Amino acid sequence: MSRKNQIAVACTLIVVVAAAGAAALMYSRLPVAFTPMTAANLPAQFLNQPIPDNTANATQLQLGQYLVRAGDCASCHTREGGPLLGGGFGLNTPFGVIYTQNITGDRETGIGAWTPDEFYVAIHDGIGRRGEHLYPGLPYVYFTHVTRTDSDAALAFLKTVPAVTYTQPPNELPFPLNNRILLAGWNLLFFSSGSFEPDTAKSAEWNRGAYLVTGLGHCGACHTPKNILAGDRMSNRLEGGNLDNWVAPDLTGNTRTGLGSWTVADIVDYLKTGRNAHSNAGGSMAEVVTFSTSLLTDQDLNAIAVYLKDRPASSDAAADTKPDAGSMTRGAAIYSDACSSCHLEQGVGQPGLFPPLRGNAMSQQADPTGLLHVILAGSRTGPTRTRPSPLSMTSFAWKLTDKQIADVATYIRNSWSNRASGVTAKQVAGMRDRLGLMTEHFTDNSGDH
Repeated sequence: MSRKNQIAVACTLIVVVAAAGAAALMYSRLPVAFTPMTAANLPAQFLNQPIPDNTANATQLQLGQYLVRAGDCASCHTREGGPLLGGGFGLNTPFGVIYTQNITGDRETGIGAWTPDEFYVAIHDGIGRRGEHLYPGLPYVYFTHVTRTDSDAALAFLKTVPAVTYTQPPNELPFPLNNRILLAGWNLLFFSSGSFEPDTAKSAEWNRGAYLVTGLGHCGACHTPKNILAGDRMSNRLEGGNLDNWVAPDLTGNTRTGLGSWTVADIVDYLKTGRNAHSNAGGSMAEVVTFSTSLLTDQDLNAIAVYLKDRPASSDAAADTKPDAGSMTRGAAIYSDACSSCHLEQGVGQPGLFPPLRGNAMSQQADPTGLLHVILAGSRTGPTRTRPSPLSMTSFAWKLTDKQIADVATYIRNSWSNRASGVTAKQVAGMRDRLGLMTEHFTDNSGDH
């Protein structure tokens, strides 16, 4: 097919998929329930259990085990209450739910019978072993950078995972998105297979960090904003994204919303322990830390940090309007009553326990989704080997009205030199509804809906 015809096909697919995407939003689902597992349970134990040197093919299996940690396979391929890597976890997307595959050593329902070639083509090109297009819920857009040596090692280790007989439920995608042929057009627009190309002008450490971040770590899958067709907006790479009622914050050098005020040591501490002087890892990031980054070597964590600290700062597009004075006054009173016992009066927090809100990047994102999610539903810091206590923040959905939450969120986003847009009760009500946290304990008569 000529390039002209490819473009014509792609344009047609844009119209079809965009229309289907709008229809799919009518079918949007609440996030699939998933209770984070503790660091002491089977996934963390198995992923960190030493493979004896006298094991057959030990070197390859040890590498594969480490790579499966780096790829955070356990978080997405282990359903709630299910066996390690047994599949069936529902990935909530704007278009419907995609269920992850069983990737244990079972030959019938897992990947025990897969060949190295089949596995490599799946993660490198997004093509399944029967020639079908795979949904980018499998982040082949990033895994395409993984070397063949690493791909083979990962498969070798996965085949040693205790076999589980389990077939995931059918994906819940409306027509025509349930037709995989559309992915050919999506790939034409948003995916180019290829291998990682080191930057010879950078250090070996920087290149190792780049390989992990852009490859197995697939950080951009969450931290890069998406367009209407769920493709990465590469001009805004790692500047933060919105997914599953959370905000994955900016990872660039922006000092207000990103990592500009973090040191390399701060980033390493966060990825290794789930907390540092600036923040605690909650939500989906808690699982990433528990099952992936906390199990990596200090050398690799440092390489990731070096690469991220070299990312140029995103544009500082803070709100240019002052927050409502009344909202700030009311929010200050609510903060003093409900928040200051942990985060203290001036928002300085208790680093390592309760994160500071002064200068907090998540609180200052352009989209307040992450802050509202935490206030409404609470949060839980991911447990790690060095910090095994899973610290929690309680939900305030039962206690505060939509207007009260909007006021205190506005106050947090605009106090102690923080700068961000104000929050409305309508935004809070929408988040409360999406999280299924409607309550009858009180009636919000503020009228600000």
